[in-house]
Amino acid sequence: MRSSVSKVVALAAAGALALAACSSDKSSKGAANETSADGKVVIDTFTPSDSSTNLTTNAVTKIVSDKFKIQFRWQTTTYDAGPAKEKRQIALASGDYPDLFFLIPWVDAFTQAEVLKLGQQGVAVPLEGLIKDNAPNIQKVLDSNKEYKEMATAPDGHIYALPQWADCFHCTYPDKLWINSTWLKKLGLQVPKTTDDLRKVLEAFKTKDPNGNGKADEIPMTTDVQDSSLIAYLMNAFAYDPVGANNGVRSLLTLNGDKVVTPVTSDQWKEGLKYIHGLYKDGLIDQAAFTQNAQALQAQGNDPKAVKLGSVPVLWPGIFVQLDSKDGRDKQYDAVPPLTGPEGKSYTGYNHPTSTGYTFMLTNKASKEAQVAAIKMLDWIYSDEGQMITNMGPEGVGWTKPAAGDIALDASTKPLYKPAQNAPKNISWGALGQYNNTLAFRNAQVVPKDIYSGAGLERRLWEATKQYEGHVDKSQWFPQSFMWPDPSLSGEIATLQTNLNNYVNQNQLAFITGSKNIDTDWDAYVKGLESTGMPRYLQINQQAYDKYKSGSK
Repeated sequence: MRSSVSKVVALAAAGALALAACSSDKSSKGAANETSADGKVVIDTFTPSDSSTNLTTNAVTKIVSDKFKIQFRWQTTTYDAGPAKEKRQIALASGDYPDLFFLIPWVDAFTQAEVLKLGQQGVAVPLEGLIKDNAPNIQKVLDSNKEYKEMATAPDGHIYALPQWADCFHCTYPDKLWINSTWLKKLGLQVPKTTDDLRKVLEAFKTKDPNGNGKADEIPMTTDVQDSSLIAYLMNAFAYDPVGANNGVRSLLTLNGDKVVTPVTSDQWKEGLKYIHGLYKDGLIDQAAFTQNAQALQAQGNDPKAVKLGSVPVLWPGIFVQLDSKDGRDKQYDAVPPLTGPEGKSYTGYNHPTSTGYTFMLTNKASKEAQVAAIKMLDWIYSDEGQMITNMGPEGVGWTKPAAGDIALDASTKPLYKPAQNAPKNISWGALGQYNNTLAFRNAQVVPKDIYSGAGLERRLWEATKQYEGHVDKSQWFPQSFMWPDPSLSGEIATLQTNLNNYVNQNQLAFITGSKNIDTDWDAYVKGLESTGMPRYLQINQQAYDKYKSGSK
């Protein structure tokens, strides 16, 4: 899931690292140790990257390279999750994979099933010995954070890959809707509280020219396929829509007592889809919402001709509008609390932990020297100093120490650091470095009181999220991140997850857009879900949950 830190303090960009001269120590046991001309260990590193930064010349790359004597040879993908995962899988299938996978949760992190498979195949190197001998900060977290240890440790006792840990409060409740409060005020409307209220507001946005340009160019609701919480936000007024633990893919599982069930075949889910279809059919949801990418959504939000967006269901407003925009349009949007549906339900999704998936994996291509250097680097990232530098950049450039009178995000907390505003590009690793990003660490950042300033974003998100906090039904929450499937079933469950998610997503979209009739085609959809493997998927997860409840792997 995207956090504001990982977006605002953005990571990296493309560029392969050219090595002036390298030597290879063929006498090493296992993989050969390759060193650069200046004696640094060469580590082939596969990682996502955006277009605003060059990892080769990045300030954090230089700091880490000098501190741990590492010469990175980057193999980069974009932040587009689909192509990034595809490139990762092609590398593994071909056997031409890197020494280190250094990933981002919401882009291309590995799932538990994938980690188990790679561990069993010998591709992923067990990390527990390396951690014990070289990484006291990581070991301390494993010893003190039970949930993190459960996530990290496979059923056979090995740690084949490490997940990030980011206590991002606003990411914990990701299913938000941001609405144009200026338009509400102009039209004399209140913030919607029910699904009927929202429909009336969207109709007014569409027909009453709230941007005042005399054109019917307003878009009542839209989003993009990479960041959307459209179905989830609206569905939660009808049935609990669970957040997933699979790299941004929604979960199909909830709990009914101690029984693992799926909500996607319930009558309430059907009614939710009917409601969303009604909005779409009447032009209140933009057709592009289910096809456009993040760049297209930004173009809509920043259209220089007029403010055109009425509401956007995404995690935070910077996804669809430029913060600190010249005309102040970014200040027009405020979060709408969870809606109440016709049966009185008012849920919101619960994302815990906020970083899911496995992002640090050493492979059997890495020499012993590369393994030690990489784990020592990661251990430093787990420290407060490492967090500040990798997330924001060097001190004095990406952040400074607090000054007298500075207030932390949590006013009861002593401020630790003050993120720089308008910091130069190419100075941080951003989302790559969020490995021990605890609530105490995040709450200790200096944040101004003006929530609509760019510098006050984290406080804006904090205050907005407070409206969602009380709408979680934790009795239905399925703790998927902390449970490991039977290793012998890892391949089967990975296939089931992919097939079921694709089937549900395709049919939901068909029902919403009207290419399938929800009244006449619903039974066939439910039957198809069974033949796609839902009963077996529930059975496997029930077994995993029962083991988890009993305290065994």
